[in-house]
Amino acid sequence: MAIHISKKITSYSVVKVEEATPTPPILPSPALPVQMHESVERPTVLLGATYKIRTPLSEHALYVTLNDIILNEGTTHEQRRPFEIFVNSKNMDHFQWIVALTRIISSVFRKGGDVTFLVEELRSVFDPKGGYFKRGGKYMPSLVAELGDVIESHLRSIGLIQGDGLDEQQRAFILKKHAEYNTAVQGGTEAVQAGQESPFPLGAQLCAKCQVKAVVVADGCLTCLSCGDSKCG
Repeated sequence: MAIHISKKITSYSVVKVEEATPTPPILPSPALPVQMHESVERPTVLLGATYKIRTPLSEHALYVTLNDIILNEGTTHEQRRPFEIFVNSKNMDHFQWIVALTRIISSVFRKGGDVTFLVEELRSVFDPKGGYFKRGGKYMPSLVAELGDVIESHLRSIGLIQGDGLDEQQRAFILKKHAEYNTAVQGGTEAVQAGQESPFPLGAQLCAKCQVKAVVVADGCLTCLSCGDSKCG
């Protein structure tokens, strides 16, 4: 388009292409969510929980503390991850290996990634002197295995492990078999002894799958009233 100049030209200058074309503003790129890794620094304050373990192996209880770090706090990517673990007790017999184990577990926590594998690794440790039954009738093959049980409970509480592995049909099946056993075998009155810590019938056998004394004979088949495992499929 032609431009009409009505005034006398007194001076001129050459306009560069870069100046004539406006540069679009540089928008800040969205920050990527922080993932757990070894370089994440420990905050001054951490959230955590302490669990008490009583075993027949010692007259003194063990106190297991698991501290968590909050990543991407206040955003849609916020997540709570385990950061460190401590075990304290008046009994110093196991002090060396407990300190070594907790440091290794804490290092795995800070490494990031899927840390739920620790549960099965710890549970697979067996004491050559034999294990023991904890409250509720669950068999613990070793003190290390119970430490794994505590870690699993904590990971469930912060959402890293979802559910108990049973669907609605399995839960309904277990409740049905439990009720049938109580009615058929003992009339529903003495299946659980008064004051008994375990919710399962007296004389129940140990389940090889969930390690709970909850296996009874139901409909002519050995059935676990804790996890639903059945020898008849």
